Amino acid sequence: MFDKSALMGQVLERVQWDTSTREMPDEDLLALITHLVRTGAGADAPVGAQAEIIDAVFNQIRGLGLLDSIIADQDITEVMINGPANVFIEKGGRLRRYSAVFESEAKLEEIIQRLVGKVGKEVNTATPIVDTRLLDGSRVNVVLPPIALTGATVTIRKFSAEPMTIGKLIEYGSLTAEIAGVIEALVRAKYNIFISGGTGSGKTTFLNACSNFIPADERIITIEDSAELQITNVENLVSLEARVANASGVGEITIRDLIKSSLRMRPDRIVVGEVRGPEALDMLQAMNTGHDGSLSTGHANSTRDMLSRLETMVLQGAAALPLAAIRQQIASAIDVIVHLARLRDKSRKTMEIVEVKGYEPGTNQIELNTLYRFEESKASTDKRVVGALVRTDNPLVNREKLLQAGITEAF
Repeated sequence: MFDKSALMGQVLERVQWDTSTREMPDEDLLALITHLVRTGAGADAPVGAQAEIIDAVFNQIRGLGLLDSIIADQDITEVMINGPANVFIEKGGRLRRYSAVFESEAKLEEIIQRLVGKVGKEVNTATPIVDTRLLDGSRVNVVLPPIALTGATVTIRKFSAEPMTIGKLIEYGSLTAEIAGVIEALVRAKYNIFISGGTGSGKTTFLNACSNFIPADERIITIEDSAELQITNVENLVSLEARVANASGVGEITIRDLIKSSLRMRPDRIVVGEVRGPEALDMLQAMNTGHDGSLSTGHANSTRDMLSRLETMVLQGAAALPLAAIRQQIASAIDVIVHLARLRDKSRKTMEIVEVKGYEPGTNQIELNTLYRFEESKASTDKRVVGALVRTDNPLVNREKLLQAGITEAF
């Protein structure tokens, strides 16, 4: 009788015994495993069983083990590994414990080394924290012991196989067709748009959707810590990814370095995946020096909070700048802020669309003009949020870019 587990063990032992397989390219190793399965004890096994054994053996040697099956599940959106015995997933917007665990801490760390090595990065006791990505673009954060007290910790934000579109956001209820038309008009008219929100609010997803409104004949430079953006409609596209220093402390390429370099690449627009520190100053200066239509995101709990955080980020890179000058820089660079949030029922909604009117010297404040605001309806409950993004009575003040683009019906 055919014993699937026994055959898999035999093939795995045979391949691991042959030390030459360690240096084999993936395709040669896969060919060897296939040959061993189909000509040995598994020759009479069903074709489906042979394929499962081939995949399982290859994944044990070169793959990511348990992670391979998790990543293959398209319904899982996030993976959280808190040591080998504590694996959690997000599915359908809900967190739950995963049914399987890793064999040991050593096995988990072995898989982590494969994971980061696939994109040319390294993580070790000298560099125990690393941000990286999977080959499909999924965002990965790794923290090793002794920094992580519960064991090696891995957090993966899954990458959607299909690029996010505004149409999908409408389908998910994140915004309406009317708001989609407004966003499209603002992007096409080259308003500088900043997307703010808390962790998991959908900032990168929204940025992805917005970026696909960019006209196909423009030259776009994208800048990210870990490449996630999926811009599919622009041919003249350059994607840049930051790099951390190696174990010797050299080789670091920061977001700030990439923004400065991008200005010499003749971009029509610059898209920065997320600003977190002193690179905010360079991004604002780029927006202020002829690169209209640029897009970026940042972590904040409200629109006003985003402005305060931008001020703090700029001060990290230019502590001598007076606050008034920083606020003038922000007000002249950013045209519109879109604020997102993840609500109590785990749904992601667009909460506000706000125009940055300008800087008021008399009050030393940046003036905001709320165009749309999310309002809950009476149908909302503790477990379900019902509401809509409602147009305020405030007109759009800075209309010059819309008029220059020949767009007159958006507002």
